[in-house]
Amino acid sequence: QVQLVESGGGLVQPGGSLRLSCVASGFTLDYYPIGWFRQAPGKEREGVSYISSSARRTYYTNYVNSVKGRFTISRDDAKKTVYLQMNSLKPEDTAVYYCARGYGSSGSLNEYEYDTWGQGTQVTVSS
Repeated sequence: QVQLVESGGGLVQPGGSLRLSCVASGFTLDYYPIGWFRQAPGKEREGVSYISSSARRTYYTNYVNSVKGRFTISRDDAKKTVYLQMNSLKPEDTAVYYCARGYGSSGSLNEYEYDTWGQGTQVTVSS
């Protein structure tokens, strides 16, 4: 069964950090790009970051402008896990965060280029 499971969310004060994990099962993670998305209450789902598959010689990563310099995506294929390190968190980062498996090898911030989604993990940034 193809599955993605997120963890690592929680309540954190502004300026704090969290590391989200996305564990893959039922498929070979190496072959796929993985994206992180988020959805805040009353808002549409937004692409946050993605990392290309391990088929490329070097990984390619990208971020939405609002998190550049604060968030870092990485992958450990041996552990079948993709991480999202989130630093300098702001209240506007509050959302449910999802990881997803992408088509092709590059990755995208477009949710329609992903075919398998995790159940999400809540991140709340508040004092």
